[in-house]
Amino acid sequence: MTIDGAPGPLHGLRVLDLSTTPPGAQATQLLADFGADVVHVERPGGSPLRRHAAYPFLARGKRSIVLDLHDADDRAVAVAMARGADVIVETFRPGVAARFGLDHDTIAADNPGVVHASITGFGRNGPLSGLQGYEALVIAALGGFSTVSGMVERDGPAFISVPFGAYAASQTALHGILAALHERHRSGHGQRVETSLVQGVATLGTWNWFVRVITDKYPGAFTAQPPFTDAKLPTSPIFFMLFICLTSDGRWLQFGQVRPHLFRALMRALDLEAMYEQPEWSTAPAIEDETKRAEFWEILLAAAQRKSLAEWQEIFERDHDVWAETMRRGGELLDHPQMTHLGGAITITDSERGSVRMPAALVMMDDTPAMIDMGAPRLDEHGNDIRRSPWVPRPVPAPLAGDRSGSGPLAGVTVLELGTFFAAPFGGCILADLGARVIKVESIEGEPMRSLLPFPETGAAKVMQGKESVSVDLGTAEGRTIVHRLAAQADIVLQSFRAGVATRQGIDAATLRAINPSIVYLNAPGYGMDGPCGDRPAYAPTIGAGAGFVMRNLGSSVPERADMSIAEMRDAIVRLSVSGATEFAQADGVAAITTATAMLLGLLIRDRTGVAQGMLTTMLTSAAHALGDEMVEWNARPPVPVADAELHGYGPCYRMYEASDGWFFLAAPSAEEWPRLVAALRPHVDLSGVCADSGRSCGDNDSTLAGVLGRTFATRPAAAWVELLRAHDVGAAVIDSGPPEKVLQSAEFGRAAGLLVDVEHPTFGDHPRLAPSATLSRTVATVGPGCLRGQHTRAVLDEIGYDAEQIADLLNRTIIAE
Repeated sequence: MTIDGAPGPLHGLRVLDLSTTPPGAQATQLLADFGADVVHVERPGGSPLRRHAAYPFLARGKRSIVLDLHDADDRAVAVAMARGADVIVETFRPGVAARFGLDHDTIAADNPGVVHASITGFGRNGPLSGLQGYEALVIAALGGFSTVSGMVERDGPAFISVPFGAYAASQTALHGILAALHERHRSGHGQRVETSLVQGVATLGTWNWFVRVITDKYPGAFTAQPPFTDAKLPTSPIFFMLFICLTSDGRWLQFGQVRPHLFRALMRALDLEAMYEQPEWSTAPAIEDETKRAEFWEILLAAAQRKSLAEWQEIFERDHDVWAETMRRGGELLDHPQMTHLGGAITITDSERGSVRMPAALVMMDDTPAMIDMGAPRLDEHGNDIRRSPWVPRPVPAPLAGDRSGSGPLAGVTVLELGTFFAAPFGGCILADLGARVIKVESIEGEPMRSLLPFPETGAAKVMQGKESVSVDLGTAEGRTIVHRLAAQADIVLQSFRAGVATRQGIDAATLRAINPSIVYLNAPGYGMDGPCGDRPAYAPTIGAGAGFVMRNLGSSVPERADMSIAEMRDAIVRLSVSGATEFAQADGVAAITTATAMLLGLLIRDRTGVAQGMLTTMLTSAAHALGDEMVEWNARPPVPVADAELHGYGPCYRMYEASDGWFFLAAPSAEEWPRLVAALRPHVDLSGVCADSGRSCGDNDSTLAGVLGRTFATRPAAAWVELLRAHDVGAAVIDSGPPEKVLQSAEFGRAAGLLVDVEHPTFGDHPRLAPSATLSRTVATVGPGCLRGQHTRAVLDEIGYDAEQIADLLNRTIIAE
């Protein structure tokens, strides 16, 4: 349905999109999908986004005007539009918006209700704040490329093709924008929102942050082990739970059997369950002896290879505790049977490109669905109309009713969280950072992530930040009653169990919304609430494989052949595993930040329309949006960049190079940057003999130029080249040895950039945690530590009407725990 005949629930919201890079464009895309009037300001000749394969996806439903911000008359048009906007989104480097008179302070003087979102590469503080916002420079500086060196057989770091930073920054920007709009609904006043690709990437990791905290605090007592030995043997039982194998007909499969009963089901499917009766295998998948671990791995691989893909699919149909995804490539995710069931792919008619297939809306709404019926605009298609009828400035809002600067933008909002692991629950942490009260309902045994790693609480600490924990047995009537009472006072419910679980436990949307019709209820499972895969176990590696993350990173460097030997399989599987199970950037993190966006969107729509509703987002749909350039199909689509076979990068001017003492990344892919690169290197190499065209773009994979640059860069230290290149405003960054959590926790990077806040955890004591991923200028974030299982059970039950005698009885009967 629509509201009062309007085309979407955000109808009337004015958004000025000054973005030139995907993070800003993808943030405003969601606003356009739900009815906002988004005007994209393009430079003369068109935005560089038009050269992206994903452009018709990113620009759908928007209007286009061409303005030269260096021209006084055109700049005046942009400023006039800004004064009438509700939201401004820009991706300039720090200081550029102010030079154009489009910074928040200038615009807010005439438009105090404006929400101004700025997305940079490295933020406004810290040693790299002035650097270009290229994704690869961010990943290089954070040590991400070094962390995935196992993806390549050569020595050195490896390039990551999945745009984790760009997608994450689009979502962290949306978190700030949507939260600020919610707060504006109460106060009438806007504010500045700031985020960066660094902050986006930092949100994605699951538990290595706290592994680092523990190893730093107790260096003699706890040592983190690498995932593989020097002989490329797995060191952890997690590797076998996330089993990768090759079928008899040459297809890679990625399993996700990370609970004991799920791994037992896999052993049954492999016809290997009898191994548990032998003492040497009785503890599988945990096997101490390295030789036996290698033998166990080869037994599993040989057993798996005896079955074809079709035979494995028959097993999946019989036993829903056994599940693997095939390693998909390109846009194959759009044809995933669950995506077909969800309606996750749509085809729209674009005025320039004809029929274009692309992902549907990021969030599915029961009552106010997205209205995606327009393609991307032609260049300056709406320029004359906008100049004739610019937005009229909004009335100046009434004075604030009291000072709200000491609270977060979501102060007064209560979130009831029902789910496990990371892919949805970390979304609750993001809302907690923005000021919401988040009550997590855990089982009596506790959140499974709490015991996933050897050191207690390490696995779950990040996903518990800022929350209150109530431990309840939902299998009992009394336990369900507690949740129903909590729901009666909640604004948002977040649920992420496999299909059917919430209904069986009496905590589904229909039940809880009957108790409290004002609830915004988000289902955020791995696959969906029904359909062919709705009840399948979904974990980051399986979703990453099925969506295409793994193969996007590896390209064609890992083969799929039925005749591979066990030794060849083992080598390939190490590379596949590194690509798909990289902790700092994976499908769990992508899904979690999307979950936060969905909850905030539902809350804002309730503000604007009065409609509280059920919603759905899944790990598959969030992955499709993160891989937007792969997921857009039309005739004559420009090619998606592909890394070279050794995973250095996309071309000679956007790739890593080995210097005399290490590696650095060069990022100068545009024609505008080529003359600066030539000038910077002129004392060391004459590039005119290689490329006579001084206006060329370095996006092409030119092996000759790469060879010349490689030989030149090998002669001096990486830091020297980086200093020289930056002096000519050419993007470059030393590739840190990583891992990202080390860089982010350092004084030189994390502290200097304002990315860290010190908190006290019940188990770890004082430690640094990440500051909120979006900074708002007028409302203060609320930054809390993680909590223990049931830490708040007694206090919360007391608050909802249980007396001491009732609480004692429930504790005695293990219906609750603390």
